[in-house]
Amino acid sequence: MKKHKLISFDELLKELQGQKTIEEDPNHISLEKLFSESFMSKHSSFKSFGEFLDKGNFQAKTHEDVNNISGELFDRHVVRETDFSNWESMLATATKEYAGK
Repeated sequence: MKKHKLISFDELLKELQGQKTIEEDPNHISLEKLFSESFMSKHSSFKSFGEFLDKGNFQAKTHEDVNNISGELFDRHVVRETDFSNWESMLATATKEYAGK
């Protein structure tokens, strides 16, 4: 049987704070958090990023999935359905607004 090493409260706190930093990294934020209901309502006629994707028949659950969508097709969808000129500006604005919270 393995013995667990006891750590101090301060060490535990530092470890947990490190994990929180990772969770808050823009590359690791869930799409639902990044493109919140308030963000989507403000910039489109959708209440969720999922609805926005469904309207364009796009399947994406992660940032990687979104990155794998054809840029030109996705940009056209963004222009048609939001007040952004392309996907990059939508992503940049969402990231900036999320970071400002």
